Amino acid sequence: MAQHTLQTFEGNLAEYFRERLASCTQSLRPKPQQETLWYMGALLARLGDSQQLFCYEDGRLSLRPLAVLYKDAHDAPTGQERCLILRQLGDQALFVGALFPERYQRKGLKQDYFIGMGGGAYDYLADHADTHRSIFAELAEHFAVFLHLIAEVCSRQIHQNADDIMRLYQQWRSSGNRYAANQLRALGISLDEGQGVH
Repeated sequence: MAQHTLQTFEGNLAEYFRERLASCTQSLRPKPQQETLWYMGALLARLGDSQQLFCYEDGRLSLRPLAVLYKDAHDAPTGQERCLILRQLGDQALFVGALFPERYQRKGLKQDYFIGMGGGAYDYLADHADTHRSIFAELAEHFAVFLHLIAEVCSRQIHQNADDIMRLYQQWRSSGNRYAANQLRALGISLDEGQGVH
C-alpha cells in the first residue's frame, strides 16, 4: 500500500514538473515534443528522491561520477546493460548539471562537461535503446537547452526541493494535516482525499 501511494505521489509530482516545463517552453523554437517533457518531468520527480539519485558505496551514500558511469557503460558485457548505464549517465548529467552547476564549477567542471557526457549518452541511446529513441534523440540534440529549462523551472517555481515535498506529503498522509494539504495543492499537486490518514 505504501509503495503504491508513493508511486501515485511520484506520478503527481511528475505531472507538476511536466506542466512547469511546458509553461516555460512557450518561447522555444522548435518546441520540445510532449513525450520529452513527460520524460523530463518523470526524471525530476524520480531523481528528486535522494534514494534514486545516490548509491550506497563504501558505507556511505555517494553520487557516482559521470566518468565512472561512462567507464561502466564502456565495460558493460551486454548492449542492454550498456543502455541502462548510459541512460543513468544522461539523466544524472541533466539533473545535476541543471541544479548544481556551482558545486561542479568549483571542481573545474563546466557546463560543456555535462553537455558532452549527457548529450553523448543520449545520442548513443537514440540509436540503440529499445524504447524512447525519439526522446533520447531530442535530448541529445538540445541538451544545453534542456539544462537551462530545468534550471529555470526549478529555481523559479520550486521553493522546496523534492525531499521537502516528499516529507510534506508523508506528513499529510499520516496525519491528514490541512496545512500540509494546502501547501501541496499550492505547489500544484492534486491529492486524493481518500488517501490521507492511514
